[in-house]
Amino acid sequence: MESWLRALLLCSLSVALSSGEATKNDDDIDLVSFLRRLSPGLLVRDEPFIIDRDFEVNSRKERGHPEVLSPTQETKDKTAGQGANRTPDPSPVVLTKDGVIKGVTVDKAHVFYGIPYADPPVGAYRWKPPRPVTPWQGVHDASFPRAACMQGCSGPISDECPQTVSEDCLYLNIFVPRDVNLSSPLRRPLPVMVWIHGGDFIAGSASKPLYDGRFISNFTHTVVVSLEYRLGAFGFLVSGKTPQTSATGNYGILDQQAALLWVQRNIAMFGGDPGKVTIFGESAGAQSVSLHLMIQSSKPLFKQAVFQSLPFSIPLKTRHDALKLGKAFAKNANCSVSDFVCLLSLTPQAVLAAQMKSSSRVVNPFRFLEIFETWGPYIDRELIKEQAVTAFQKGHWQKEKPVLLGTTSEEGVIFVYGVFTKPVSAVECTVYTTAIFKQHALRVLHKYLPLYKDADRRDMLAQIVTDFVFLCPSRRSARASTAAGSSVWMYVFDHVASDHHVWSGLTFCYQHACHGAELPFLFDSASVANFTLSPPERLLSNRMLCYWGAFAHAGDPSSRVQQTNFCRQQRPPAWPRYSDKSGWQVMNLTVRSHAQAGTRDHICDFWDQLGIY
Repeated sequence: MESWLRALLLCSLSVALSSGEATKNDDDIDLVSFLRRLSPGLLVRDEPFIIDRDFEVNSRKERGHPEVLSPTQETKDKTAGQGANRTPDPSPVVLTKDGVIKGVTVDKAHVFYGIPYADPPVGAYRWKPPRPVTPWQGVHDASFPRAACMQGCSGPISDECPQTVSEDCLYLNIFVPRDVNLSSPLRRPLPVMVWIHGGDFIAGSASKPLYDGRFISNFTHTVVVSLEYRLGAFGFLVSGKTPQTSATGNYGILDQQAALLWVQRNIAMFGGDPGKVTIFGESAGAQSVSLHLMIQSSKPLFKQAVFQSLPFSIPLKTRHDALKLGKAFAKNANCSVSDFVCLLSLTPQAVLAAQMKSSSRVVNPFRFLEIFETWGPYIDRELIKEQAVTAFQKGHWQKEKPVLLGTTSEEGVIFVYGVFTKPVSAVECTVYTTAIFKQHALRVLHKYLPLYKDADRRDMLAQIVTDFVFLCPSRRSARASTAAGSSVWMYVFDHVASDHHVWSGLTFCYQHACHGAELPFLFDSASVANFTLSPPERLLSNRMLCYWGAFAHAGDPSSRVQQTNFCRQQRPPAWPRYSDKSGWQVMNLTVRSHAQAGTRDHICDFWDQLGIY
């Protein structure tokens, strides 16, 4: 077997070396074009590839580009009426430190949409850190969502398009349980849950129907906050090192910080406890959560964290690679990378077009996984000092904070089948494996090839992505954290439904528990994906809410302290803390949820020993 693998590997490498594209100077390599020549089935991005569509079956109908709005009152006027099933009266009114806001009361919650937490990052402030919001006179209308941050919506597997996008997008939404009397302070303020949406750092929105916070707020008796942050080039462009004369990146993370600071200053007026804030997010949102656990200046802004499907092994860019992407962006925008005035003079549409053009190239072909996340945070050595997977293994994070983390059982399916639209042969599979794992490729192939007999190797690649990017580095980080004395709980969302839901010609997400499939259960938004929860699925959804709510209230998903009556009556299965004393048990979230030892521990042992996270 090993000699055959060596021959296959050498064959694939000779194919790679025979490609003229593969022997160019590093700055000129276009690995995507090279891979397209190897496999006609490769979906090549002339626009950004969104790996992080949250719940992918949302994307069923043809969509055009969203309407781009200017940062004016027109934004508020044109987005009016997007909220769901609200009644005009009564209208809850809250006095914040910045002014008075008026929301809406609906069947499950008091809702305040589109609260500004920072001044608009427009004009000369496009690539600047967020500025404190300017206090307003009169009453701010918080009865409807504002425009999403700038993003593109093309490509066959793009995220569900927001109806409107704008550079004026630094807003947040707040959901308060309906039984809270906002006219008088609570004797016991409620825990706060702050949601950071995913979307590959280039797409998504806090006001996406999938993230309707009314149900989770009412069910868990918490105040739920969801926030917008700058995306793509608007949030992460690096054109130089000097903040006064260039874009220095990581603005999207700074936006999140500003929103968390706003919560600290104002959430008590909504019945929330600023000393009991849980931040939670999925995929790119989970990456954001992990970064705030590493960033010292974020430490006082929250108490505990949940990250769902954190792609630990997708590397953040170095400054060198971020600047290289910035140069490609400037070239596509017909500007010099050193001409900041030219960059600032670009229209929002021109910025987005240049972003999408530069996204079709892999910045560093020897870090192949960057194809899945072209734009996003980078290691600037100031705000972000190292890779998240390194920080968690070395204990360079806020270890005193309880953490709940987990993955889904088939994370890699949506990634691999989204990129490779036709079957992948063994030779092609070897080339891709070599591009990612380089000198370790032979050992990886030796481990996985015997387990998959089909001529089409996409299932094998999907499992490698699941194990290497999500599951095993999460397990490694959780074990390192428990060794350092941290309180950690792990889960795997492993639900498989009886019926099949088809998306883009592929059957997954509800045939498999793939990337983002837990979200409709957590937010009770299954109807958004055009399916109805069966009674066992409803029980799974309720139990997930019990766990997340208990964690928000008490820092322990199995705690019955201050649980809702439903959760106390249902008594969901105990969720043991992740440790060697519990046999390293994880909670298997399925229609018959139960704690169990990790089912792929032997595979994760292999990746741990390989030492390449």
